[in-house]
This record gives sequence, structure tokens and C-alpha cells, in this order.
Amino acid sequence: MTPAPDQPIFVEGNMPIRSLTAIVAPVFLAAVYLTTASAVPHAQETTENPFTTNLDVRMGQRVFRQQCGRCHGRDGAGGELGPDLTDGFQNASTDAGLFSIVREGLPNTQMIGINRNATDQSVWMVVSYLNSLNDTANVDLPGDATSGMQVFNGKGNCTNCHMVSGEGGRRGPELTRVGSRRDPDELLSALMTPDEDVAPRWWTVRVTREDGSVIEGLRMNEDTFSLRLMDEQEDLWSFSKGRIRSYERIETSIMSSVDGVLTASEVDDLIAYLFSLRREES
Repeated sequence: MTPAPDQPIFVEGNMPIRSLTAIVAPVFLAAVYLTTASAVPHAQETTENPFTTNLDVRMGQRVFRQQCGRCHGRDGAGGELGPDLTDGFQNASTDAGLFSIVREGLPNTQMIGINRNATDQSVWMVVSYLNSLNDTANVDLPGDATSGMQVFNGKGNCTNCHMVSGEGGRRGPELTRVGSRRDPDELLSALMTPDEDVAPRWWTVRVTREDGSVIEGLRMNEDTFSLRLMDEQEDLWSFSKGRIRSYERIETSIMSSVDGVLTASEVDDLIAYLFSLRREES
């Protein structure tokens, strides 16, 4: 039975949620590398990637999110069409091989090449970013992962919104393998300044109904005539846009900074735990 508009949809158990995915990258910086011609060696002329600095990796991430994120996920962990890239590559074992796949795609598959206007420099930067997703080098962290798990499940209240291995909330990103997608510095930034880089998937919407009451939650789906969101209690609401007074998109994170909430040592422990959440080596 279809629920009446602007009424909560109560769901028993853990109902899988499919949401709109909008991959929006910082277009200006990425466009510079996609359209600016430069004297960059072609893959045929070199087997080594000439763009491997930390800045190159960051720029490669921006291009990846714009060009590849729709299929492979914003952080390379897999999407509806593309496989997870954080656990190695099935069709390339060298940087030159990766360059060729990113540039040309894979025949007889859904994998198409990058924008034809992309410079070789931007493709090499994407290769550097992809390699960073598979960097399994040991990192010496000051925190303790076991203590961090206790912070995650206790004082940090992280499970209210985040799920790990099927346990936890659904109002924030799934973190089972976050250590494969984020380095310790990125984890620290996400904890201390969560509003700095909020993916559109995690923006919220505030709806004011005709009677003046307000419902706020994550936007799960939207079209010309209707809007669906999930509130703080994880109840689903469906609205007809013609029967609401207004709605407002909120582009900040629902997550609060841990600054002043957790001690410095607790933050270190939490980062150690989050960074430990990645697939075990076989």
C-alpha cells in the first residue's frame, strides 16, 4: 500500500535504502587539468608516472570524482556499475597499463575512457590517485585501535549514524572499509571539520508543511513533484511538493566536530580504529 503524501513510512527491520547519487566535484580545479594543454609524456613514451606528488594525488582525486565517481563511487569503493578499486586492479599491473585503461577504457565492457579532452597530465594524476587507494604501507599511528573502537561505540556516539559490518545507523557513510578510502590526515579532518567536504549524498532537507510544522532529514529521493527524506529516527517521509509550504537544502554535515567533545588521545585512538577498518591482506 502506498503511504499518503507527507506521512512517515515506517519500515520494520533494516530496509535497504537506494538514494539519489550526485557526484559533484570541484569543477574549476579539475577543469584546469582536463582542458589545459601541457608538455606531458604520453604513456607510449614512458612506463613511469611523472606525476606522483601529494598534490598530484589530490588533483587526481578531483578528476576521478568528476569523471569516474558515478560508476566507481566517490572514493573508488565501487558503485552501481563499476567495481571496487581499493583492493587492487584486475586488468592492469603497471602505471602504463592503468593509464591506458583510464584513457581508452576496456573493450566489450561498460568501462569507457575518460573525457577525450582530458590531458595526459590529468590521466597520470588519476593513476596516482588510484595507486594511493591501494597503498598498504604500514603507518605508525599514536593511537590504539582497540581503545578507539570503544570510543566509536561509546563516548563518540558514532554508531548512531554510521554502520560497521552491518551494525549501526544509516544516516552517515558506511565505514566498514573506510581505512581503504581515507588516510589518517583525512580521517582527522573529517572528525574535526566535518563541514569542510560534504558529499551531496549527505546533504539534508528541511521541509515546512502547510500547517507550519517542520520535518528535517537526509534527502533520499526527489523528482519534479515529490520529495522523500529520512529523519533522525530513520523514519521515511514522503511529500508532494504541491502540498508543502517550502523546503530548504542544507549543505552542511549533520555530524558535529569532535573538537572539545573527545580528548586528543581519544581522537588519536578513534583515528587508529577507523584506519584499521580495511580488507585484510590475503
